[in-house]
Amino acid sequence: MAGEEKSTMQVNIVASDRPVWSGTARSVTIPASEGGMGILPDHEPVLTVIREGVVTVTEAEGTQHAFNVNDGFIAFDSNKLTVAVERGSRLKDGQQD
Repeated sequence: MAGEEKSTMQVNIVASDRPVWSGTARSVTIPASEGGMGILPDHEPVLTVIREGVVTVTEAEGTQHAFNVNDGFIAFDSNKLTVAVERGSRLKDGQQD
């Protein structure tokens, strides 16, 4: 609808040796230890372990980014999501950058 503000959250994906990606998003899917998990703006605070897999970030305008990650954790509070992993890299057309 016209004039409707889309809710977003701040996302930071960091590996042990470098920042991987930072920006705003309307949704993020993560490979949680117990299965896939989606995070949306205004989600309740959460801290959980993630396993090897793909983190998918959808920006407000619909652009999607995918990142191959291995073991780590996510923390979400006050519309700020931090994804901290041992290693992470952006996927491009199914391949790592």
